[in-house]
Amino acid sequence: SKKNRLRVIPLGGLDGIGKNMTVLELGNDMIVIDAGLMFPDDDHPGIDLILPDYSYIVQRKDKLRGIIITHGHEDHTGALPYLLKDLGAPVPVLGTKLTLGIIAGKLEEHRIKKPKLREIKPGGHVNLGMFGLDFFAVNHSIPDGVAVYVRTPAGTVLHTGDFKLDQTPIDGRFTDFAGFARAAKQGVTLLLSDSTGAENPGHTPSEAVVGSSLRSIFASAQQRIIVASFASHVHRVQQICDAAVACGRKVVVTGRSMVNITRIARDLGYLHIADDDIVDAYAMGNLPADQVVVLCTGSQGEPLSALARIANGDHRTVKLEEGDTVVISASPVPGNEKAVSRVMNR
Repeated sequence: SKKNRLRVIPLGGLDGIGKNMTVLELGNDMIVIDAGLMFPDDDHPGIDLILPDYSYIVQRKDKLRGIIITHGHEDHTGALPYLLKDLGAPVPVLGTKLTLGIIAGKLEEHRIKKPKLREIKPGGHVNLGMFGLDFFAVNHSIPDGVAVYVRTPAGTVLHTGDFKLDQTPIDGRFTDFAGFARAAKQGVTLLLSDSTGAENPGHTPSEAVVGSSLRSIFASAQQRIIVASFASHVHRVQQICDAAVACGRKVVVTGRSMVNITRIARDLGYLHIADDDIVDAYAMGNLPADQVVVLCTGSQGEPLSALARIANGDHRTVKLEEGDTVVISASPVPGNEKAVSRVMNR
């Protein structure tokens, strides 16, 4: 019947990398999975960011029972402050501990007061209206990601979130294959799966293989080391910090998002480095060059990132000198290749 018809409405995320947002609607109930933005490319001069068109949600806000965020990346969280402002009323936002920590900082920046943040745990279950939600742990480049198994009277939906299959994860947290098997046994009417990189043959290497390469590079460097990475790639940041400490170097963190996320991850126990091994950027000049690793944003060639400002000579505390080693510890997201090349050429 029309009353029990489940509507699945993708508002973004299917036509490129970014703007991940999916609406599930059944009768008088509606939930949203993810609320991401997309960063502009060369075809969008003068544009700071791109949001999905979520007017469908705002027009039916009385039906909205909650927003589930699968993990803390910008292409899954970045539109949330704008959506909450336009909704004009508190809506439950569900996520794991690290995801909510990142979201809380973002909402504070946007001056959104008293958001209704609700922590979920992998293996847990939540009911939102006519939707029953089970959460499964998945590996990704940011910790604490989940897949969502949605039960409704009209059928079931399995939303994988972003995932990779890593049998040697840095944090020892494995994808919940048993949870996926239970969902398969119970039945999946619709699978909404991450497909990034699906056209490439083979499998994704484990994050653990990066650590030995970083230690080798750090051990051979003669002067300062500048490493650019995704701020939200906490596992990579952990390995960079471990390699720095193993080589007797202090870590200097620069770039707003890198500073914010490393602070949140350390506070919540997802990033482990002693206070004595992190040095303020303004105190870096007191250390010998061969005892410093600068950890910064800019691995995607963002024009206002720390690495871009370092390359341009505009950074307030970091100036490139002869003999410095620069490492871009991330592959370009499709569409960002030109921007990354511009920074490298400088």
